[in-house]
Amino acid sequence: MSIIETDTILLVGMLLALGAGALSFLSPCVLPIFPAYMSYITGISVKELQGDKSSKMVRQLFIHSLFFLLAVSLVFFSLGASASFLGKWAQHLLIGESGLLIQRIAGVFIILMGFFIAGWINIPTLMKERRFHYAKKPVGYVGTFFIGLGFAAGWTPCIGPIFGSILLLSASYPGQGMLYTLMYVVGFALPFLILTFFIGKTKWIVRNSGIIMKIGAAMMIMMGLVLFFGLMPRISGFLLDLVQDSWLSRLG
Repeated sequence: MSIIETDTILLVGMLLALGAGALSFLSPCVLPIFPAYMSYITGISVKELQGDKSSKMVRQLFIHSLFFLLAVSLVFFSLGASASFLGKWAQHLLIGESGLLIQRIAGVFIILMGFFIAGWINIPTLMKERRFHYAKKPVGYVGTFFIGLGFAAGWTPCIGPIFGSILLLSASYPGQGMLYTLMYVVGFALPFLILTFFIGKTKWIVRNSGIIMKIGAAMMIMMGLVLFFGLMPRISGFLLDLVQDSWLSRLG
């Protein structure tokens, strides 16, 4: 496999991880409770958050969001690093450098999670929330950081399956695992930060979250099939040929 094909595989995986991060945030498990979460960590009422905001309130929201996302990212990166290490170890110990067995296991898992996210199958174990609940929020930005740790470590029903798929993708391509985790974190953080300042606009997304999740689930199932049948190199080669043909036609 050429360096260019490897880079194309990396790019495809990064885009999928970016979309998975956004899907996690926009899921019915996270987005509907987002205003209440922001109200809890900032001490500002939901009504105030949905109205006009002073510069002081905007600054407060931004800093709280950063501390929350920093904690979430710390947990995600720790899990991503562990998945990459285990994937690399398994490839050397069990099946050599090809990693085909891990890819097939990852493919089956991602397909199952796609059906679960779409609501086509029910897995009771994954429906149990394991988030930490605080009777009273710890004080200040440090408190927000610890709430972020609890949120990420809790693996809510929607985040767990989606991020678990990214972890298995990282295990399948351990040399690229941290980049996939990074893109997942970026995909989760961007809509979080944007909607922090437009909380009143989340209602439309919540109403259409079912459609969003089914589209995301279909993409997960396709990704699972690609991994199971080892089609990633072929897809990357096809995309590479497509780009090269496009450039040649322009030059011609």
